[in-house]
Amino acid sequence: MSATTLQLNPEVIAVERYPSKVQELTDVITHHSARFRRIALGHLSNVGDAEDAVQDALLSALTHVHQFRGQAKMSTWLTTIVINSARMKLRRRLTPVQLALDETDGQQDLLEDIVSDTRPGPEEAYREREIAETLAHATSRLSPTLRTTFQLRHVDGLSIRETADLLGVPSGTVKARLARARVRLREMMSKSVR
Repeated sequence: MSATTLQLNPEVIAVERYPSKVQELTDVITHHSARFRRIALGHLSNVGDAEDAVQDALLSALTHVHQFRGQAKMSTWLTTIVINSARMKLRRRLTPVQLALDETDGQQDLLEDIVSDTRPGPEEAYREREIAETLAHATSRLSPTLRTTFQLRHVDGLSIRETADLLGVPSGTVKARLARARVRLREMMSKSVR
């Protein structure tokens, strides 16, 4: 009996899987579009920019869906693309404006009004960083159940229902866990501030 070898062409397999990947991408977009907008809005703090970032991310995902290897869920892959798109938009928005300050012709006050620095001062930045570090430390001391629930809802920006679905528990349980987490965090934060 002779043994036959079967050689599969990877390009043919990729072409055959393409429609199913596009369908899966469409399903993920339909199911998670509000979450993608919330994530982008959390990075950009501007509804218009957030919608643009999500649209850019979805277009990029559709263009590169053939590169999706399935090592993670497609929703995770697309969330990463949305986050990167929001970061790129933020980077473009924060590019420094360069003006020739020596050519103001006595209009220094006008120039200061146009190019005002809205960034926090060093003291405020230090205080915010210190609070963030304290909160991160306090969060790490929560029980794994409370920490996961708190992170999904308040850090990742999922809704109560999305958090409940992801954790496989009722919405009331999520609300109770969040309330307990907030109480414990408040207690830990007040102790560390004293």
